[in-house]
Amino acid sequence: MTAAVPGGRYGSMRAVPTVSRWWESRTDPQRIDLYTRWSFYGWLGTTPLLAVGIHGSAQRPGSAAATAFLVGAVAVATTCVVLARAGFLARSEGRPLPSVPLVVTAVAAAGTSALAAVAYGSDEQDSSALVWGLALPPAMALVATSTVWSSPLLVRCGVAVGVLVGCAAALLGSAPAAAAVLAAVIGATVVLLALAFRFTVWVLDVVVEMDRTRGVQLQLAVAEERLRFARDLHDVMGRDLSAIAVKSQLAGELVRRQRPEAADEVADISRIAEQSLREVREVVRGYRTADLGSELAGARSVLRAAGVDCTVAGEDGGADLPDRVQTALAWVVREAVTNVLRHSRARTCSIALVVDGGTARLTVTNDGVTSDDPRWGSGLTGLAERLGTASGTLTTAAEGGHFLLTAALPVGDAA
Repeated sequence: MTAAVPGGRYGSMRAVPTVSRWWESRTDPQRIDLYTRWSFYGWLGTTPLLAVGIHGSAQRPGSAAATAFLVGAVAVATTCVVLARAGFLARSEGRPLPSVPLVVTAVAAAGTSALAAVAYGSDEQDSSALVWGLALPPAMALVATSTVWSSPLLVRCGVAVGVLVGCAAALLGSAPAAAAVLAAVIGATVVLLALAFRFTVWVLDVVVEMDRTRGVQLQLAVAEERLRFARDLHDVMGRDLSAIAVKSQLAGELVRRQRPEAADEVADISRIAEQSLREVREVVRGYRTADLGSELAGARSVLRAAGVDCTVAGEDGGADLPDRVQTALAWVVREAVTNVLRHSRARTCSIALVVDGGTARLTVTNDGVTSDDPRWGSGLTGLAERLGTASGTLTTAAEGGHFLLTAALPVGDAA
């Protein structure tokens, strides 16, 4: 009934998880989070490479100040990565950027820009290296702060960087018009760069909020079902218990007075209690009974709402099955859909019901399985036991990222 587990002298042995399995085992919010973090770290880590490109475009690449500029670029990359990491942590906890890494990054960026001014500001032929050498450190620092800082603040800081670069270029001999153009170009470049990374953080926030909202919706659905059940119990039991309480008081009073009507009241109390018991059983039976047609329709709706392409075949044939068979197969559908949503990254799911040779066979197939070891939890184990009481069987198989669940029930025996 259960899938075979490879054994032997040394027991079960599994292959070392590959990078693909490591990636597939994560949820969409976790993937977006990893992508966002490492896009920041990767870009900030290119600061020394960009500095080498700036250094290579200079006409006097051998000066000591230029070498110090390259060392400063490494320091900027390191402090910016630390600041970005602290920013992600602060964002998840709802705190502002920590002051210590922020100040250290600002000092490193300002010092590296000053080294660029010393290294490339004395030669007019090095104007391009000067401009980008001045702009690179603060631009990277702004990217690191975009994990927490708002877009308006980033825009203001980016414009300030452009103005400072333009003023520095003018002080080092550039024409006012050329300095103004440089200020506009550098300011726009820095602003767009910071906002682009800010956008990725916003996307991460949206995905995390959507995932949290989905969890809240599931909790609300459970709470609503509990309220419905409690309301049904209240409606059934409230009137009967009130009647029993009143009649009990009346019967007690009649007994004290030794009236013969007391026996009638006690009999009436017994009748109301038995009726109440039957009504409670009906409520519980309705709560626990699964209908095959409703479960198939609900499976299609729920899976499609979760972004899973669901197809159902043989749905009409289920209406002719005996009630016990329909109920058992409805539980199979309910458990299978739950497993698809909770334990897979499914994009497609197919449900097929076939009645042939006195046997009803229901198969549920889905993709997005991250393991080829179909181990059973308490849900499938309980489902197999439920089918076993009706002479049915439950089998599972997983291969190539697909999971197949098959339930078979004899129609005649279950009738």
